[in-house]
Amino acid sequence: MLVALDHVQLAAPPGSEDALRAYYTGVLGLTEVPKPPALAARGGCWFESGTVRIHLGIDPDFRPADKAHPGLRVHGIDAWAARIAAHGAPVTWDDGLPGHRRCSTRDPVGNRLELLQPR
Repeated sequence: MLVALDHVQLAAPPGSEDALRAYYTGVLGLTEVPKPPALAARGGCWFESGTVRIHLGIDPDFRPADKAHPGLRVHGIDAWAARIAAHGAPVTWDDGLPGHRRCSTRDPVGNRLELLQPR
């Protein structure tokens, strides 16, 4: 029996950790959590806020996820979109999901992130 989603893993290129930290903590407001020592040697970084956990793993053959993405449920989606745009990240609105307002953005390495709020 499945009981919960533990985390979402996204890939990132080598050497991108500082840019990822700035985005995921400074823009999205997540907290960086230490990786276990055995995994820290691989690079990357982990972030969380409440039950939301996003892991960024280093992939030497990195290509940003275009279609695949985490969907992050938010309150105050307009404020989130304004905050993201104020930090220079793209915001694209999409009204294709009935009963929701949603937009997508890209992290510093190009991974797609969706923000959605039920109407």
